[in-house]
Amino acid sequence: PGAAAVLRRWEQLRRRVAVAAPWARGLLAVAAVLGLFYVVLRVPLRLRDSVAAVTVFLSTLTPKFYFALTVTSSFISGLIFVFEWWHFRKYGTSFIEQVSVSHLRPLIGGAENSPPAPAAFSAGESETSRQNMPECKVWRNPLNLFRGAEYSRYMWVTGKEPLTYYDMNLSAQDHQNFFTCDTDALRPSDTVMQKAWRERNPQARIKAAYQALELNNDCATAYVLLAEEEATTIVDAEKYFKQALKAGEMIYKKSQNCHSQSPQHEAQLRRDTNVLVYVKRRLAMCARKLGRIREAVKMMRDLMKEFPLLSMLNIHENLLEALLELQAYADVQAVLAKYDDISLPKSAAICYTAALLKARAVSERFSPETASKRGLSTAEINAVEAIHRAVEFNPHVPKYLLEMKSLVLPPEHILKRGDSEAVAYAFFHLQHWKRIEGALNLLHCTWEGTFRMIPYPLEKGHLFYPYPSCTETADRELLPTFHEVSVYPQKELPFFIHFTAGLCSFSAMLALLTHQFPELMVIFAKAVSILS
Repeated sequence: PGAAAVLRRWEQLRRRVAVAAPWARGLLAVAAVLGLFYVVLRVPLRLRDSVAAVTVFLSTLTPKFYFALTVTSSFISGLIFVFEWWHFRKYGTSFIEQVSVSHLRPLIGGAENSPPAPAAFSAGESETSRQNMPECKVWRNPLNLFRGAEYSRYMWVTGKEPLTYYDMNLSAQDHQNFFTCDTDALRPSDTVMQKAWRERNPQARIKAAYQALELNNDCATAYVLLAEEEATTIVDAEKYFKQALKAGEMIYKKSQNCHSQSPQHEAQLRRDTNVLVYVKRRLAMCARKLGRIREAVKMMRDLMKEFPLLSMLNIHENLLEALLELQAYADVQAVLAKYDDISLPKSAAICYTAALLKARAVSERFSPETASKRGLSTAEINAVEAIHRAVEFNPHVPKYLLEMKSLVLPPEHILKRGDSEAVAYAFFHLQHWKRIEGALNLLHCTWEGTFRMIPYPLEKGHLFYPYPSCTETADRELLPTFHEVSVYPQKELPFFIHFTAGLCSFSAMLALLTHQFPELMVIFAKAVSILS
């Protein structure tokens, strides 16, 4: 009953307020107008008092105070400018802008419902989605070096880590996908290797590989790990890979005989196929590095014939590089005719090798002065167009080929059209461009003309899709910190760098004037305060 009485009382009050609402709103409006008149009449009196108090305070200040104020302001703004510049060079963004967008905007209610940003790395989308948006998929580097025989030796000599944690983590994931399957639990040696691929410590991985060999002397993946990480020379790595090949072929034949018995056996056959292809490819790369180039070419051709469905491994890029070393340009053209197809994904190796062959036909006689007088011939036009096509696909490569930027060891994974792919391509192919007389001169004279055809590369391309905006972020993860990542298109300096630089310069100028002309600057400061 008490609650019912309260509710009835509340309903009566609500009705009275509703009836009296127009009168209440009118009274509030009148009160607001009167308050506004009071403020308008009152504020000028207080403002005059405040200005008078400030003027009296400023008249008592000495030149030393103004000098200390300007020097402090210049020093603080200079520190902010230096930090902003460092942050922009390292991360590509303004720190003040990043903080204001990430933390201050939500506090003041400026957050808006915006669509989620695209992911930096996409995992194998369908062909349709890949055509509709720029792709930033990270690929396994087909020419990646050996960790023990090459990457580790570089670290021993220079003291610098050539591989990033992100890159090595991707390799660990690749190894688990390539070299493990669901039936590993049935074999103790494969169970040990399954744990070995997950280990972060290289010594722990090597120790686990030896444990697997103690359990099974024909464990192919254990030999693979030892060849990649323990061998300190290519010769030692090749010995391990030959042992892995012997064990891998035997296991592969067994898997072929029983792969149709169950889905588990099919998964085991896929794993054994991956191991066999990987070992044969690395053996071919060992032969290439040891100077047995014709043997390497034969091994690569046989591998591509035996496993034609594994084209995603990009073995043809290894073959292209070996054929260029042999100067077998007709064979190179035959490989390009097969893989430089509109329906197949492109790469820097494909585009720049095609440009190199076109340039080879005209570069020896090419002269910019002669070409400007008589015009370009048909062959020269084709060469220039091929260079423009290659530069549009990956604009970072020419600076490495022309030795305008220093090279580092290529990472184990690359981002197509990114700086990491450019480093990987130039590291192996710079010698082939140098071997053809005039090729680098033709590249030097024509490569920058590409950018006139694509003034807005992030919005619209000429022969390819617009240049992806996510390459810088991915390349910073893939390339070592001591390498200066190439950025395309070049970013304009953020507003806050200009602002802090201007504030620092202006404060420094005021400090200098105050130090040289103290009395005049005091008079100027008082005059400004009176006028304001």
